[in-house]
Amino acid sequence: MSGAPAPEGTTPTGGPTSTGGPTRTGGPSSDPVVSLRDVEVHRGDHLVWSRGSFDIAAGSVVGVIGPNGSGKSTLLRLLLGLLEPSAGRVEVFGEPARRGNRRIGYVPQDDTAAQPESIRCRDLVALGADGHRVGLGPFGAARREMAERVDAALAETASSAFAGRRLSEVSGGQRRRVSLAQALVDDPELLLLDEPLANLDLRHQRETVELIERVAHRPRADGRVTTTLIVTHDINPLLPVLTGAVYLLDGHPHHADIGDVVDEHLLSHLYGTSVAVVRTPQGDLFTRSV
Repeated sequence: MSGAPAPEGTTPTGGPTSTGGPTRTGGPSSDPVVSLRDVEVHRGDHLVWSRGSFDIAAGSVVGVIGPNGSGKSTLLRLLLGLLEPSAGRVEVFGEPARRGNRRIGYVPQDDTAAQPESIRCRDLVALGADGHRVGLGPFGAARREMAERVDAALAETASSAFAGRRLSEVSGGQRRRVSLAQALVDDPELLLLDEPLANLDLRHQRETVELIERVAHRPRADGRVTTTLIVTHDINPLLPVLTGAVYLLDGHPHHADIGDVVDEHLLSHLYGTSVAVVRTPQGDLFTRSV
């Protein structure tokens, strides 16, 4: 590997999870959607990370990786405007990051945990369409337009079949789809996913990765592209769809192409244990601890 440290790879796991090679059409554009310059973040008196300077181009699908406690979710909070940097500049779409940016869709790690179990999946998605307001909601043409957006988001995430069921009646994988539908209902240009594969079995992990890939490369009416950042504990299932990674190494975030990130030396340094990078005869790539 040459040049700056490549994006970090995957967390070492007990056994390998094979993934296929990338099957993306086109590539990210050169227009930066996310831009950090000399960013430093503290939590109280604790320095989370510093010297964060990188751009993420429109259309990228980027994994955010690093050891536990390294500040992966902190990056998402900065982009959402929920956290102010101690120093430096954070820009999204060429403007300072701010709260309530409807051009950003967000799926938190705790997913639907804060929602009442009695709420219907469709109603949960509708909360994303009306700005999470409580009350009767819109009327007339606005109500019809909102219903169409909700229907489209449910269809896009293959959630229509259980849209009328309550959260208590659906599986963890189905809840994840509903949360993604809620994030997509405003047709965001930047999609932030915090551990979308957590607590899912292998089949639901694969289905979720396939869904993320479809969403990342779906056509948009305005001709723009979707940019996706995914905080992940294990990069292996996501390797087929990632174009790059932000990796948190030695207290500093770095960004690089995914081809540079999947490097044994880098990953071993990142996780403090020996990591092997394996390519199967079929061309599938995965990492594992050794």
